[in-house]
Amino acid sequence: MKPVNKDDRVVVNIANATFKPWALEDGSVDNSQSLVQLNDKKPAGVGFHLYRMAPGTTTTAHRHTGDEEFYVLEGDLTDNDGYEYKPGDLVLMKEGTEHNSTTRNGCTLLVHIETEEAPV
Repeated sequence: MKPVNKDDRVVVNIANATFKPWALEDGSVDNSQSLVQLNDKKPAGVGFHLYRMAPGTTTTAHRHTGDEEFYVLEGDLTDNDGYEYKPGDLVLMKEGTEHNSTTRNGCTLLVHIETEEAPV
């Protein structure tokens, strides 16, 4: 077996990863939300990525056009219906789910989302 080609492996450590600001629908940047996504063949926020919310951040209300799975690495996250996620929670939000989320103290999530979200 041949060694992996250096161009075919991308490795980033979460401890020193560079998070990029989240781009909003209108093209503006929201510095309170950021992500690390290694696969640049997919739109930002689609596929597998790290997602970080600064303290006091609330996401835009959206509908999932495909399933979303996430794992809470650190911090707190509360959905609009009052459900509170905590570190260690592994979550599936099924296609068609509509919600938005807030964090009091900030959070980091490991996310896999199949398709781009639609605004509500």
